[in-house]
Amino acid sequence: MTTDKRLYNEVARRITAMIEEEQFPPGSRLPGERDLAAQLGVSRVTVREAQIALQAQGKIEVRTGSGAKVLPPQPSQETLPKMSAFELTQARTLFEGEAAALAAATITDEELEKLDELIAHMTDDSTGNEALEQDADREFHLTIAKASKNAAIIDAIERLWRFRTEIDEIKQAYDSICGLTPEMRLAEHQDIATALRERDPAKARTAMRRHFACIIEAMLSTTEQKAIEEARRRTDETRQRFLESAESLM
Repeated sequence: MTTDKRLYNEVARRITAMIEEEQFPPGSRLPGERDLAAQLGVSRVTVREAQIALQAQGKIEVRTGSGAKVLPPQPSQETLPKMSAFELTQARTLFEGEAAALAAATITDEELEKLDELIAHMTDDSTGNEALEQDADREFHLTIAKASKNAAIIDAIERLWRFRTEIDEIKQAYDSICGLTPEMRLAEHQDIATALRERDPAKARTAMRRHFACIIEAMLSTTEQKAIEEARRRTDETRQRFLESAESLM
């Protein structure tokens, strides 16, 4: 059963299915929030959150006063911009650092409680589900973005997360550091939440930037380790080849 905190994701999937089945073809408008909520058996708030998610995915365009318009299918993943995981993380540092600073002044008690719940999911070892932990991480960062109350920043950060999850090389780079120093990662998220709870913009910005600096350091360490292992492999192959050749001449 879909839990409340994931309900809008399920609603987004159901709306996507209706779009793909051409119940709502490109160029048409979705029913109003009230009608769509009644049709899907959920609250208007859930419909609104689902529409925000679909807008971030480029499937609809929401305009105040005119509702949600269905957009043409987006280009395939091959057309996503080429970038490295380091470049993406650098951009995330800039955008999410400032989002945290803005959120410190505008975040609600409900949003702070949600951050605490997401951190609890990150610390729950009983599930053993890495995908759920990564989902909690994503929701943590997007909750802070939304708490900034700046639509442009929210859209930018949601797009950066799309690069994070849809560009294979970047996804692999992030996945390669998942599970490394989990206690440190948890402490970084807790520091961000604490700064937000204290309503301290400078502290929130610093905590968020420190979090991404640690991610970059972990990626560099992983990259270095892979390079060392590859160099050793090639050296071993070369050694074996020439030793066998030398022995055959004896």
